[in-house]
Amino acid sequence: MLDARPRKNGPFRDADGRIRVRHMQWTMPLRTRQIVAGLIGLSALTAFVLGIVNAPSRGRLPGEKAAESGGSAAAIQATEATPLSQDRFEGPPSPAPLTDEQKAALEAEKLAKAEAEAAPRPAATPGQPAAPAAAAAPPPTPTPTLQQPTLAQEQPVF
Repeated sequence: MLDARPRKNGPFRDADGRIRVRHMQWTMPLRTRQIVAGLIGLSALTAFVLGIVNAPSRGRLPGEKAAESGGSAAAIQATEATPLSQDRFEGPPSPAPLTDEQKAALEAEKLAKAEAEAAPRPAATPGQPAAPAAAAAPPPTPTPTLQQPTLAQEQPVF
């Protein structure tokens, strides 16, 4: 019978200091384990070799310019590309300036709106319904609020 007292060498050590844990019981046959271990080792070796073969001949440090002659990677010519960090500091680009024609069209629209608002509205006659008013702005969307469950609504979670 095992002794319930803690041992000074630890729970898995014998009085002599040797580990007293049984060997693991495998459910796969030895030959299957060997094949699987060989396939895992082969895939690791293949990945290592492919990493060495595909590595550039000479690496470079961050900020160092790529060599123009004999480089394995050609520089991409992207004329419209901008670094992502530029937009963070400068903000979005300003809109393109309006041409004289566009300015004149905007002024004409403003004048047409002002004349339409200033024009007198016809009064309703007794036999006709009143003219519909200008489309009123829809009521503002209510701000969402966090709904707190009450004790009666809570369901136990199992």
